[in-house]
Amino acid sequence: MSTTSKGSGFHIIITSFAATVLLLLLSTFTCEAQLTPNYYDYTCPQALSTIRAAVRTAITKERRMAASLIRLHFHDCFVQGCDASLLLVDAPNIVSEQNALQNFKSARGFEVIDGVKSAVEKVCPGVMSCADILAVVARDSSEYVGGPTWTVKLGRRDSTTANKDLARADLPTAFDDLDALVSSFARQGLSVKDMVALSGAHTIGQAQCVTFRNRIYNETDIDAGFASTRRRRCPSAGGNTNLAPLDLVTPNSFDNNYYKNLLQQKGLLHSDQVLFNGGATDDIVRGYSTNRAAFYADFAAAMVKMGDISPLAGAAGEIRKICGLVN
Repeated sequence: MSTTSKGSGFHIIITSFAATVLLLLLSTFTCEAQLTPNYYDYTCPQALSTIRAAVRTAITKERRMAASLIRLHFHDCFVQGCDASLLLVDAPNIVSEQNALQNFKSARGFEVIDGVKSAVEKVCPGVMSCADILAVVARDSSEYVGGPTWTVKLGRRDSTTANKDLARADLPTAFDDLDALVSSFARQGLSVKDMVALSGAHTIGQAQCVTFRNRIYNETDIDAGFASTRRRRCPSAGGNTNLAPLDLVTPNSFDNNYYKNLLQQKGLLHSDQVLFNGGATDDIVRGYSTNRAAFYADFAAAMVKMGDISPLAGAAGEIRKICGLVN
């Protein structure tokens, strides 16, 4: 073989090797850009235990906080995907989603998230996103009050933008009919069953009088005794921020009593009772009312599915140092 031939062969080998390395690098990058449960195993192995401890402390201080923290993850993912955009406060280039009707003076628990972020930053600065923290906090909150648990996929990054108008357009309201709820969830790639299962988070938490006043005074598909009881804390005028538990029976425990209430026409919100009102979701509600295990399994699966809504990954977005502010 001539020197030229040897050189050409060597060049081909080197080129092939370089191409293989490039493919491996691209493959690695692609894998890293996907959400995975072990994303922080090497970069921040203490993250999950740190979050769990902080969540338990917060809920021990105030049992209602579990519902509020689950709601934050839900309200974040429905707007621009699960990117922690909900956590951003008003700034020169930010109009906060917290000002949208569905969040204004009702979304809460931001101080808990800030505390969790601060604790995580102490053990691994600049590594874990606020979006991932929201996802883990929601899971830990459910588990701590007796609800289902699930494996949280991680690797999300934080947005540098918020969208109040999109929050107002895409987040469901307490006054929605069934068709509106189905459409709202469908826009996020969530099925009717996902919607009914996720609504079961209302087995814990409280609602403000303004969100259920019309139901307890004007709607007919409501148990009379239930309506009368709720009027004591929610007058026909005034008292808008007075609170009532979404589930009167076991308000602080995550169970399937929410669906049992709907069968008895004791859904507090209009958007609750429409799930069992002669419509397409009646059978799902009946099933969950008698089979808590099925509800838990479907709730967990729907939370994982919701957590997959349009995450920022790879080089997109950023890892915020403070959850309420862009770096």
